[in-house]
Amino acid sequence: MFYIRNIVGASSSGAGKSHCRTRSCHGQNISRAVPKSAEDALRFEMDDVERAVDKVEGWLTKDEGRLLYKVAKKCSTKGAIVEIGSWKGKSTIWIAKGSKAGKHARVYAVDPHIGSSEHKKMFGTVATFQDFQRNIKETQVDDIVAPIVKTSKDAAADFVEPIEFIFIDGAHEYEFVKEDFDLWFPKVVTGGVVAFHDIGWPGPKRVFREELCQSRRFKRVGFIDSVGYGVKTPPNSLADRVRNFGILCLSFSFEVKQRVRIPEPFKRWLRPVLRIATSTISKIA
Repeated sequence: MFYIRNIVGASSSGAGKSHCRTRSCHGQNISRAVPKSAEDALRFEMDDVERAVDKVEGWLTKDEGRLLYKVAKKCSTKGAIVEIGSWKGKSTIWIAKGSKAGKHARVYAVDPHIGSSEHKKMFGTVATFQDFQRNIKETQVDDIVAPIVKTSKDAAADFVEPIEFIFIDGAHEYEFVKEDFDLWFPKVVTGGVVAFHDIGWPGPKRVFREELCQSRRFKRVGFIDSVGYGVKTPPNSLADRVRNFGILCLSFSFEVKQRVRIPEPFKRWLRPVLRIATSTISKIA
């Protein structure tokens, strides 16, 4: 979890006042303090993205979006960024904005745009590509996003670039999540990040636990809300495996918290404790 401080600085006319400026964002004038540090500047960048994606339909929490932004911003030029499952572009925009704030790694957004099985159960016939195109254009990331309107399997067969960051959020049935991982993992460079969305669902949860938490191929495994992630590595160290096991145990703790009826006062205390423990053990951005 990323904890961002409110900033209050001293103005030139006296202590206790904020350095403020007015700027325009999507047609609105916004007054806010001038960034006093790199951390403050990063927060302001992500605040802008949050406003940009606010009306884009999708299932992504603020903290998940900020994680994707930070990871994408840290990507170098040694590999591309790939997203499996884009829906209408909410997560795509977070990733692309992060990449543009960093080294401008190309973002490949893989989605047939006809919906997964759960989408079809919820909405019937699904066609999201026009909405996706409109959203990435309106948020000014269409210059860095390359849509691949194919299934994950078909796209993987033709994809030859190395990958530095992959975000897997396709169909959630175990066999499809496992297939996505098996198809794309070999293309990820050492030191690259693999992340899954919706690890509260049985399929993504099982793959996250088996292939990342209990694997010799990952270090710095962790999760924020329902995004689980890890850094690809040659056979990991004993210390890596101990940390990964700690994250595995914490994931079970979150699951118990969600399933068991816990008194609300204790829940309010337990939630930040678990999140702090997660960020303390493993942090990639």
